[in-house]
Amino acid sequence: MKKPNDIILHAVTKVAVPIILAFSFHLFFSGHHNPGGGFIGGLAIASALTLLFLAFDIETVRANIAVDFKVVAAIGVLLAVLTGVGSFFFDAPFLSHTFDYFNLPIFGKTELATAVLFDVGVALAVIGTSVTTILSISEDR
Repeated sequence: MKKPNDIILHAVTKVAVPIILAFSFHLFFSGHHNPGGGFIGGLAIASALTLLFLAFDIETVRANIAVDFKVVAAIGVLLAVLTGVGSFFFDAPFLSHTFDYFNLPIFGKTELATAVLFDVGVALAVIGTSVTTILSISEDR
């Protein structure tokens, strides 16, 4: 069977994926003071990966992105749970978070919060679960 010529889909994907990834990082980092965060940022990254899987064949993308997404999901859940458990060491309730301002060399005075670690865990769990689900559905032929 002859492969279809998807020049337009490939060209649009090469432009759209970096834009989607940039927007997903914006959604992720705006999550503490505005709507967004780990969940929606992870979904946006999973959508960029799905677009890659649709435009190029799954084997090509998996050869270039050699990541086991089940492990990514497990690491994400573990990080999110450990972030919540970490508050027990400071006699605080589960999932208590704190923040402080630090003077970073390039960024200047920057707020750093422990909630970012939780959001990273949530994002990794969402990315791993979503992509694993999409890949398992695609294998069902």
